[in-house]
Amino acid sequence: MGFLDYQVECTIPKDDGTLVSYVGFRIQHDNARGPMKGGIRYHPEVDPDEVNALAQLMTWKTAVADIPYGGAKGGIGCSPRDLSKSELERLTRVFTQKIHDLIGIHTDVPAPDMGTNAQTMAWILDEYSKFHGHSPAVVTGKPIDLGGSLGREAATGRGVVYATEALLAEYWKAVKGLTFIIQGFGNVGSWVARLIHERGGKVIAVSDVTGAVKNQNGIDIPQLLKHKETTGSLTGFSGGDSLDPSELLVHECDVLVPCALGGVLNRENAAHVKAKFIIEAANHPTDPEADEILSKKGVIILPDIYANAGGVTVSYFEWVQNIQGFMWDEDKVNKELKRYMTQAFHNIKTMCQTHHCNLRMGAFTLGVNRVARATLLRGWEA
Repeated sequence: MGFLDYQVECTIPKDDGTLVSYVGFRIQHDNARGPMKGGIRYHPEVDPDEVNALAQLMTWKTAVADIPYGGAKGGIGCSPRDLSKSELERLTRVFTQKIHDLIGIHTDVPAPDMGTNAQTMAWILDEYSKFHGHSPAVVTGKPIDLGGSLGREAATGRGVVYATEALLAEYWKAVKGLTFIIQGFGNVGSWVARLIHERGGKVIAVSDVTGAVKNQNGIDIPQLLKHKETTGSLTGFSGGDSLDPSELLVHECDVLVPCALGGVLNRENAAHVKAKFIIEAANHPTDPEADEILSKKGVIILPDIYANAGGVTVSYFEWVQNIQGFMWDEDKVNKELKRYMTQAFHNIKTMCQTHHCNLRMGAFTLGVNRVARATLLRGWEA
C-alpha cells in the first residue's frame, strides 16, 4: 500500500463559546507487515514532508525491530499550550469522530507524540469505543488504569541503553567505566542518564533547553533529576559546572547520545566531535554530510531507526496485552524489550557483514528487505 493522506476539518466551541476550526490529518505509509503504527502530534507548524518522512521511518523502524506493524503518522495543526484542558478534550474527540473508520486495532494504531500524552490517548480510546465497543488496543501509550503497559514511560530510554550495550559488547566494552554525554534531558534523555548511571557509566555532561552542566568525575544523576524537578532547569546545579550547550557535542567523551532534535550534528561541528560512539536516540540527529565526515573519522554511529525503537517495541507489547486481555509485570516487559533490542542488533550486524556496509546501511537494508519480502509474499508487486 502506498501513501494515503487523509485530512479532516475539526470545528469545536472554545470555552468562551466562539467556534474555531483546526485541520487534522493521518498519513498511512505501508501495511504489508501488519497494522500501521505511529504517533499523533499536536503542533502549530505541521510540515507535510516531515510527517511523510516520519510515517515512512516507522515502516522501516518496526521492520528492523521485527514487530508486526507498518508505518503511519498523524496530528492536528494547533498550539496545545494555547488551549484549555476541556478544549483539548473536545478537539481530540471531534478528531477521533472524523478518523474512527481509518484507525483500528488491526488497521492503524496511534500513539502519543509531540504535544500529546497518555490523557490524549484515553480520550481517543473512549471516543473510539463509542463507535466500536470497548477497544483498548486501538491506541498505545495509554494510562495504566486504562490498559497502558508498565514500563512504557521508560521504554525508549531503556531501549537506547540495551542497544548501546549490544553495540559495546561487539567491541569488548561495557557501559561501566565509559564516559557519556547526553544532549536532551526530557523523557528519553533523563531515562538514558538514569540507567547509564545505575550501570556504572560516567555521565560527564548533560544539556537541555535550559542549559548544560558538566562534571568530569561523573554527574550524580539522581541529584540532577531532583534539581531539575524542583527548579525546572539544569542551571544552578551544585554538583557540576555550567557548560556552553554548543560545546557539548564536541566535548571529549567515549559515547555521545543526542536525545533532542534532528540535525544537531552537521557539517559545521562534525569534524570536531571527539566521541568514539554516537547513539542516535533522537530522530535524524546526524545530517547526511555529518554522517560522511564522522564515518571517515571512524566514529561508530548507531542509527536512530534501531537505537530508539524501544518505544514502539513496548507499544507493541501494550497492544499484545490489550488483545489478550492479560497484563504483564514490569520485569517481563523489560526482559522482552532487551530480547528484541539485542536480537535486532545481531540481525543488523549480519546485514553489515553480508554487504560490507556501516550500521545505518545495514539497518535500512534489513528494514527494506523485510517489507519487500512481505509485499511480494502477499502478491502485491506485479
